[in-house]
Amino acid sequence: MALRDGSKVLIRQIQPADAPLLADGFARLSDKSRRMRFLARKDQLSAAELRYFTDVDHHDHEALGALDQAGGRGVGVARYIRDAEDPHAAEIAVTIVDEWQGRGLGAELLARLSDRARSEGICRFTALVADDNVAMAGLLRNMGASLTGRSPGAVDYEITLTPPGKSTTTAAEGPCQDRVLTPC
Repeated sequence: MALRDGSKVLIRQIQPADAPLLADGFARLSDKSRRMRFLARKDQLSAAELRYFTDVDHHDHEALGALDQAGGRGVGVARYIRDAEDPHAAEIAVTIVDEWQGRGLGAELLARLSDRARSEGICRFTALVADDNVAMAGLLRNMGASLTGRSPGAVDYEITLTPPGKSTTTAAEGPCQDRVLTPC
């Protein structure tokens, strides 16, 4: 697919064999981007973390990766992890390699992740975001997120996933039918 600037990416589900791509992408993140993603200083990913981030079940834990079609390198990841206490909710994270930020890749990844989540019965996303992560806050607001809380250095957001073709004020069909689809 082509992004706003004409650059082309392939977006697909992450597989265990993608660990080297993920490690390379992480190495290309600035210290600031790493802090924005992990809410703390993070210098490297351990072997266990790489396994966790790439060995996903595509149901309770989904991860979509974007590859630069020109060079084949990983340039972005969006993931959700289902809430163990609320199977209709999942926490999300989006990470874009610095030189690919601002091209619309985060929005595309999040839109596709939303589609995957809906197909798995997820009705709501939550996100814990660094309070100075202006780009992610803007992306979430553009997706209809509501600010739901604050803690030192971070803010909480929630996005209600509206089924395709439904307004944000109608009840959904399926697992979300008893929920009113307006931000909590």
